[in-house]
Amino acid sequence: MELFFQQFLNGLTVGGVYSLVALGLTLVYGILDVPNFAHGAFYMAGAFAGYYLMTALGLNYWLAMLGAAAVVAVIAMLSQLLVFQPLRNAPHLHDMIAAIGVLLFLEAGVQALFGADFHRMPTPYGQIVEIFGLTAPLQRLLIVIGAFTLVVLLHLFLNHTTTGLTIVAMAQNRDGAALVGIDATRTTLLVFAISGALAAVAAVLYAPINLVYPSMGSLVITKAFVIIILGGMGSFPGAIVGGLIIGMAESFGGFYFSTDYKDIIAFVLLVVILSLRPQGLFPGKGRRA
Repeated sequence: MELFFQQFLNGLTVGGVYSLVALGLTLVYGILDVPNFAHGAFYMAGAFAGYYLMTALGLNYWLAMLGAAAVVAVIAMLSQLLVFQPLRNAPHLHDMIAAIGVLLFLEAGVQALFGADFHRMPTPYGQIVEIFGLTAPLQRLLIVIGAFTLVVLLHLFLNHTTTGLTIVAMAQNRDGAALVGIDATRTTLLVFAISGALAAVAAVLYAPINLVYPSMGSLVITKAFVIIILGGMGSFPGAIVGGLIIGMAESFGGFYFSTDYKDIIAFVLLVVILSLRPQGLFPGKGRRA
């Protein structure tokens, strides 16, 4: 039973990170109706920004996390202004190709600055703690608490603030939102900033138990796309539930079968669930959180 709960905690850890990344991806999809393939690069940039702020500038972990969130929010807004905004009337294929271009540009830029080596992000929470008879690294508990706190805060922001409701309105009907006076450009910039910040925080939370390297966002963004398709394109609850399903499946599948197959499990689950429910678990673009 102890091993079961250990894997459950691991599943919550990975699932929480996946959910944060998928939520940011879902927000952008809700506004642009285009999958943002550059989102994985935002995740990677957040990890490197946090790593640099801690190792080169000597900031503590939390200040580095806030700094990384701010840096990636700016990068995300610049990508919207310089890349996606000029293509707003172009076919969706152009946006997708442009997003891949942003992804490659950021990966190449980070590799030029930091090299292709793997880096370990320091953390003040590397100690092992015992809770209810279970031993776990404190960093994993921090990931679970941090990820789900952000999910709750995002839910409250989207559903109980005027700014959040404008984002939901644009996600539901962009043209209708413009007709009632919502500034589409400003709202889109805000969405990109939030999505970038979420990706950066997820990266800084997860990097201390993983590694930091230029291509680290590729697998994460692939999993995030699996999650939002599994949960229902544009569905906020689907992004959360889908992230937890994939995290649990990887944790238990890697433990009871083999860690060699844990990355395949996500795609097997996608095929199985979509064959039974093609519209995803929570269908409906722009549904409220």
